[in-house]
Amino acid sequence: MISRTVGLLHVRGYHVGTMQFKYGKFDGQPFPTPDMLFPSREVVQFILQYGKEALDAMSHLSQEDQQQYIEALIAAGLLERDEETGELHMTPKMVHAIEHESLLEIFEDMKQGTRDGHPTAASGRNDERTDGTKPYEFGDAISQIDLGATMRNALHHARKNNWQPGPAPGSAARSTPGCARIPIARDDFELHQTEGLTDAAVCLLLDLSGSMMRFGRFYYAKQVALGLASLMRDRYPLDTIDFIGFSSVAEPIREMELPLSMPKPVTIFDHEVRMRVPLEQAVQQPGNIPQHFTNLHMGLRMARQVLSGRAASNKQIFIITDGEPTAHIESNPAGGSEMLYLLYPPSEQTSTITLKEALRCQQQGIRLSTFALIEDYWGMDWVGFVDKLTRLTRGMSYYCASGDLSSILIESYLSGKKRKSYVG
Repeated sequence: MISRTVGLLHVRGYHVGTMQFKYGKFDGQPFPTPDMLFPSREVVQFILQYGKEALDAMSHLSQEDQQQYIEALIAAGLLERDEETGELHMTPKMVHAIEHESLLEIFEDMKQGTRDGHPTAASGRNDERTDGTKPYEFGDAISQIDLGATMRNALHHARKNNWQPGPAPGSAARSTPGCARIPIARDDFELHQTEGLTDAAVCLLLDLSGSMMRFGRFYYAKQVALGLASLMRDRYPLDTIDFIGFSSVAEPIREMELPLSMPKPVTIFDHEVRMRVPLEQAVQQPGNIPQHFTNLHMGLRMARQVLSGRAASNKQIFIITDGEPTAHIESNPAGGSEMLYLLYPPSEQTSTITLKEALRCQQQGIRLSTFALIEDYWGMDWVGFVDKLTRLTRGMSYYCASGDLSSILIESYLSGKKRKSYVG
């Protein structure tokens, strides 16, 4: 018996590997099933919820069936085991599988009717037709002419001018029997209505402060970040996405590191904190300072610098946070390294400096959308900061529970602005 091994698999729309054929004598073993080759939804949720601790726990599973499952994931190229330490590590294929599973779960929960494009008032090479038509204007694409509407306009105008059917003057010899020539003027042309689709550069700011551990906030934040990466890769390859995490300091997050990233643990519980430290020292020796503060100022500055190097026509920052900024950066009056300020309760100084940085982003053509997670109804004073940020930058703000974050952010990305804009 001849068997065939296929390296290209489509599991729930996930595309893996390249097509390969291998022929040999059938060994009696069953063909691999999707459950043997891809992580289950439970495993994906476990990794997203616990990060590195999840992989550590999986590397110490003792039951035989559990060990067989881990070995199957290793054989499928989803996990790797360090032969010296025995630790498990994710492969790029595993990260893509988690991203795709996250996207599937998001779309299962999304409301029907979500639009899937980036609309703009200008036509582009990726135009999509919409309902309705518009009069022709100089420079419009002739390929979008609505022939039926154009002919109706021509007949209507011709009859108003007492036009009579028949051959054109002086052309009777060339006329086809039974046919009449209808004069068509420039004003008669009617075009299909279209929406242009543009490319976008997105920078997603993830709050890594200690409070993001509550109510499953960071689980849903990671899920939407991973799902958005999968959506862009599959549907909008011209778009780019960068991830930045902000806690006491901000730092870029590589896509491979995102599934294992976690909020910073709370290490001090004082009712009032007023701390100043050189920024260079805070970055190089993070263990010497509390890490669970909220430095949105540094996150916005880093996002602005990243997006300045992107050539996309639309640039956007998505901010996922659950509280008011409690950290910022200032220049050192004595010269040298900038100073990092950790201030709790939140200060007006931090708020003002953060808003100024947000305004710089807006002045450079970057659109800001803030997603405020508001399960803590007893502590809602901080949303006033989000209102100021939104008004100052003319951006968008969304107040939602963590479980609704994924569908709201994905819908915002897909639909662009919350209103339709048409040509004409």
